[in-house]
Amino acid sequence: MRVKILMFGRGVIGAVYGWALERAGHHVEFYVRPGRAAQYGDTIDLDLLDARRQPWGERVTEAWPVRYRESLEPDHDFDLIVVSVQHYSFAEAVAFLGPRVGGATVLVFNNLWVDPPTATEQLPAAQVAWGFPGAGGGFGDDGVLRAALLPVVFFGTFDRPPTERERVVRQVFRAAGLRIRESSDFRGWLSIHFIQNAGLHTQNLRRSSLSGLRTAEVREAILATRELLPLAEARGVDLRRHRGELLPLTAPHWLVAPVLALLMRRFPPVRRVLRAHANPEELRAVCRDTLAEARRLGVPVPRLEAAEPYFVGETTR
Repeated sequence: MRVKILMFGRGVIGAVYGWALERAGHHVEFYVRPGRAAQYGDTIDLDLLDARRQPWGERVTEAWPVRYRESLEPDHDFDLIVVSVQHYSFAEAVAFLGPRVGGATVLVFNNLWVDPPTATEQLPAAQVAWGFPGAGGGFGDDGVLRAALLPVVFFGTFDRPPTERERVVRQVFRAAGLRIRESSDFRGWLSIHFIQNAGLHTQNLRRSSLSGLRTAEVREAILATRELLPLAEARGVDLRRHRGELLPLTAPHWLVAPVLALLMRRFPPVRRVLRAHANPEELRAVCRDTLAEARRLGVPVPRLEAAEPYFVGETTR
């Protein structure tokens, strides 16, 4: 089955998965703002660690020829539109896509803090699928995309079986050599992932780096995230449904922190994701939004509050 896919924007996730899906035999294009196609040029320079088959990653370096489009009419013939933008840009992306979805399935492949159905209310609900990438990295000043593609992607629903559209999307990714990890409480999964990021970023922002965290700093990140778990509960998340994902936070930190620190320093795909991350504003915005919600709901989060000087002062778009 060959699928026609539109990646919304030319971000890191869109580029990494666009490359993998095109290699799997699908037609891939990128929607970019008017004028950007000429600015970007007709290739993406890749320096990628592909860990789908080898845990340590197979290095891929190539100039990948890509197709851009700067307009999108409702009568397009795309089967799948993949949306992965900074979480504070999601509302703008959805407002643009709402009247232009056509017959496509829209895969929300995105970090979100807003309640998911509310965030996508401008899209036809029956055409929305939910997922989250297992990849990351960044474009360097030289224009090269340095990233890693991990072997797992995350999909989910809201307490119901996947629809036929959602099953097709899963098969597209599975046929590209990716393993699917499923959650029936994807609303809760997204909230937990967001606060895990906020806890980690309390340390990243102090060091101005996403890589090389020492064991003591990983320990502090774990404890900061533990303090945020009551916030997830205050937002209606049943933590009992996510015991497996929360195990690194609930296990003894003196045991978990050294293992995670070693993984961040020594495991090449994870190290690549952390070192190449090139958007510190997203880190700051995650912390700001999490702290604002904690204050709104009256949940004490002392470690996040202590890190506030490191993420105030920037304007969220």
